[in-house]
Amino acid sequence: MVTPKRVKVGILGASGYSGIEAVRILARHPMIELTLLTSEHYTGREVADVYRHLARLDLPPFEELRADLISSRAEAVLSCLPEGVGAEAVAELYRDGVKVVDLAADYRLRDPAVYHDTYAADHPAPHLLKEAVYGLTEFHRHELREARLVANPGCYPTGALLALLPLIRKDLVDPGTIVIDAKSGTTGARRSPSIEQLFAEVNENFRPYKVATHRHTPEIEQEIGAVLGREVAVLFVPHLLPVSRGILSSIFARPRSGVAEDDIRAAFAASYSKAPFVRLLKPGELPELRAVRGTNFCEIAFVLDRRSQNLCVMTAIDNLGKGAAGQAVQNLNLMLGLDETAALLGPAVVP
Repeated sequence: MVTPKRVKVGILGASGYSGIEAVRILARHPMIELTLLTSEHYTGREVADVYRHLARLDLPPFEELRADLISSRAEAVLSCLPEGVGAEAVAELYRDGVKVVDLAADYRLRDPAVYHDTYAADHPAPHLLKEAVYGLTEFHRHELREARLVANPGCYPTGALLALLPLIRKDLVDPGTIVIDAKSGTTGARRSPSIEQLFAEVNENFRPYKVATHRHTPEIEQEIGAVLGREVAVLFVPHLLPVSRGILSSIFARPRSGVAEDDIRAAFAASYSKAPFVRLLKPGELPELRAVRGTNFCEIAFVLDRRSQNLCVMTAIDNLGKGAAGQAVQNLNLMLGLDETAALLGPAVVP
């Protein structure tokens, strides 16, 4: 029997939190060969010397980023570089025919003016914004199969949009009443050091931050607005949890008159009946972080409170899994014509 040829894949910014999670996932992928791992901080070092949990895996060493040399060594790339840092490299790779999933925000926002307002910089490749497919897999699966450039969604938007888009599509809630209350683990802030991320600042503490000003707000509004066909404003309140990974989101909205629980459940079922990584929980069950930790799964539950006339939808994801590297691999699988679930079906680590 002929062994299928494995696809050569590189990871840019492979030593950060999302990058090394992508390495962990792709190292066990049956149809992918990791041929290139770049790192600004660990150039020339073996991966296992920096991350011992990846010892005994057949991995290339970390090396410097040379965009002009990547196309000869990789057919596809996951870019885990920060906003602004990787945009030009991604544009060059796209020009050279390399398929790219960008985990930064550089290609998520379709309007360069919104990008400028959000990131206080001009976009270095605005001509590619309309070429990028927004990689919320469950809602763009068809486009992803033909994509050459995918903008992987942010972690907060993933948890929020998976809760909201089925309801918006069916016009079951008033979009003007949406409030997103989300709590994230500390790895959502990347691996760069900061005072706010110190153990003494995070441990035994819990705090909101960037209320109504978080950079993921325009992304959420963009995707809801695309379904509505008009602009919308939502209130987004992020919080920092004293845990390493995971995002728990509680999304509140006023249901339309006459909407029943069966209508809401039917909307979720219609959207996710063929979605291998979305679990719609049974009535009475609620999402929790440990059930999705280290996975690409999203748990969803809802409560329709007749007393207050409010709907609460709750989601749990791993911010490094479905919120970053896991979803990126899911999108990469589709781009390459592979099984969508390849290398991603491992269960959560509990307890």
